[in-house]
Amino acid sequence: MRRRAYEAELEALNQDILRMGSMVENAVRASVEALARQDLEQARMVIDDDAAIDGMERGVEQRCVNLLALQQPMARDLRLVATAISIVTDLERMGDHAVNISEVTARIGVQPLIKPLIDIPGMAALSQKMIKGSLDAFVSRDAELARATCRKDDAVDSMYEALFDELMGFIVAGRDESVSTQAVNLLFVARFLERIADHAANIGERVIYMVTGRRETY
Repeated sequence: MRRRAYEAELEALNQDILRMGSMVENAVRASVEALARQDLEQARMVIDDDAAIDGMERGVEQRCVNLLALQQPMARDLRLVATAISIVTDLERMGDHAVNISEVTARIGVQPLIKPLIDIPGMAALSQKMIKGSLDAFVSRDAELARATCRKDDAVDSMYEALFDELMGFIVAGRDESVSTQAVNLLFVARFLERIADHAANIGERVIYMVTGRRETY
């Protein structure tokens, strides 16, 4: 009976993390959509909804504490619980970066965008795939899926570097202060997305350790 209750708690933990991950994916998607459409109301919603992500983090952490205190998990399960705590920390930071992107949208306002937003939505889409892949790997205990997810970070880094060079061109040209200011703000967005991908890769690396007991870095 006690083991069945423990397994039920672990499954509830999995579901909580997946729900939090879905909330973060949606926040990233909505923040970049708001930027592309210059939808200030949607940007404000992303900022306001971050409180729910923070609440999920606290709830998962408390569930993990309860598992440790009441169920006395074995060594293998200790790695699982420790991984879960790390995962929600990374997810919470991703949510914060979605808020950061929405704050940039508010700063840009309705000023015409200096370039078509192709790279930034591309970075966001790949980052979302990484979030989903890393969490699916956690739930399925799939180290190879975690590795494949981590490897996607190189593509995000390449997109960031190309966009950095392009936006720096606007800044260096310095012909229009408003253009330079917006280029700086878009650089911040690109950096936030690059960090979101890094956090997703962090989750993948922790899943690999949870499953194999070996540390791998990507």
